[in-house]
Amino acid sequence: QVQLVESGGGLVQAGDSLRLSCAASGRAFRSYTAAWFRQGPGKEREFVAAIGWSGTTTYNSDSVKARFTISRDNTKNTLYLEMDDLKLEDTAVYYCAAQAVGSDITSSGVYGYWGQGTQVTVTS
Repeated sequence: QVQLVESGGGLVQAGDSLRLSCAASGRAFRSYTAAWFRQGPGKEREFVAAIGWSGTTTYNSDSVKARFTISRDNTKNTLYLEMDDLKLEDTAVYYCAAQAVGSDITSSGVYGYWGQGTQVTVTS
């Protein structure tokens, strides 16, 4: 069993940077693909970025490709999302997920574990 707890969200201005963290319980997390998703107001949950178990392979959505960086520290059982040059459209609740049981790592349906989410609000 893995539990995920996100932190680091907040209210920022456009152009600012923010780093989200996702602390995981359970050693199994270290062997799982992990990802960040987000859900903006009135929108469906969307894929943001994913990272392989070792941290050497990452994949970003086109909407955040050059601005967000996903990383992990398996010694700390923690997943990160560094967000730079934030835009108004980045406003959303951000969720971390782990244990992709399917091949499409951009699909929320393949992840077995989810955190409760952390709110990121970007203002002009």
